Amino acid sequence: MQQRLPRARIGTLVLATSGIQLANGFFGTFIALRVAIEDFQATMAALVLSGYFAGFTLGASYGGRIIERFGHIRAYAAFAGIVIAATAAMPLAVNSLPWLGLRAIIGFGCAGVFVTTESWLNAKASPSQRGYVFSIYMVGTFVAIALGQLLIARVDLEATTPFNMIVVLFALALVPVSITRAEPPLAAAEAPLPYRQLVRLAPVAVAGAALSGLISGAFYALVPVWMQDEGLDRETIAVFMLAAVLGGLAFQVPVGRLSDRFDRRTVLAVLGVGLACAAIALIRLPHTQAVILPMAVVFGGLMSTLYPVCVANAHDLLPADRVVAVSGRLILTSGCGSALGPLVGMGLLRRFDIDGVFHMISAAALLLALLAVGRRLTSASPPHLARTFKILPPQPTPLTHDPSGADHGETQNVSG
Repeated sequence: MQQRLPRARIGTLVLATSGIQLANGFFGTFIALRVAIEDFQATMAALVLSGYFAGFTLGASYGGRIIERFGHIRAYAAFAGIVIAATAAMPLAVNSLPWLGLRAIIGFGCAGVFVTTESWLNAKASPSQRGYVFSIYMVGTFVAIALGQLLIARVDLEATTPFNMIVVLFALALVPVSITRAEPPLAAAEAPLPYRQLVRLAPVAVAGAALSGLISGAFYALVPVWMQDEGLDRETIAVFMLAAVLGGLAFQVPVGRLSDRFDRRTVLAVLGVGLACAAIALIRLPHTQAVILPMAVVFGGLMSTLYPVCVANAHDLLPADRVVAVSGRLILTSGCGSALGPLVGMGLLRRFDIDGVFHMISAAALLLALLAVGRRLTSASPPHLARTFKILPPQPTPLTHDPSGADHGETQNVSG
């Protein structure tokens, strides 16, 4: 029987991960703006922005094996350590190629930190507590990411100060976990799942994971760059990105409940059409704060809910004992889309301005809607499985899932 996880020990993990997310939320927007300031060649700038997502994907895929071998506390310290080292090295080698490698290392380390934290919470919290535990965890995550956006308006983007701030935040997050008295869980190997089988059984979920990664990767990497190039002040950029993040939080629960009441493919189709319309509206509507900020909330909310509904759909279609394997495959798929988003979007941004990026987002969202409708018309609705509701954070690549397999028999990271 699992023991209750004391609130103080939950707080240790939440506090540490919130510190990481505060640094990461700030880092993501800051590096997009800094790359534009450095005026890297367009392709290399896109690769630098994609590097984090590529590294994050690898970390989400292989982090579980590292945890299994070395344990949660040692793995957490190692992952955080390489993030700190890579961040500190960036101002020492201001060039596109070193930054590409360093951002990939940072993405790998951040994914490992999140894998460690989530698997720890999953394994130690009983099924009856898990929804409560993760609601606390995700509230801390959203608050930290939102605050990270506000830091953009307070720093000199061309100085080394932002890198130093990020290093300090990552280092502070390492302390509470390193000295915690909470007993880490035992890790077990996870069962593999061939991609061919996943695509055959849940094609909409796989396509949706890739397209949602493409959309969010392009948005978070390129929109701040465009806003800066347009001469908008950093306060405006920070508030716009904050609105999108808060929209992601606000939409998670309502969309999750809708996806439990209706066929998830129908919900995905509605989300896709809505997101496509929101993307076009951000181009066509007057660019005043009174109009753009509410639309940013809507856009961020619709964008952030695509992936969790796709995950829920996949878990409806596969056996409960494949939960971890399904989650890992979808993370990898989403990560590939996230890495591709800035690469494709940067070319469109240079040629067609921001209209090209938002038209790409609109086309990707409509493609997902069409795939969902087509599958809905040609196959029966899958049964909705009982599951613990978990809110997903507004990241291009979502947080990963329990690599220890502690949640076998219960679906994770889904929208209802």
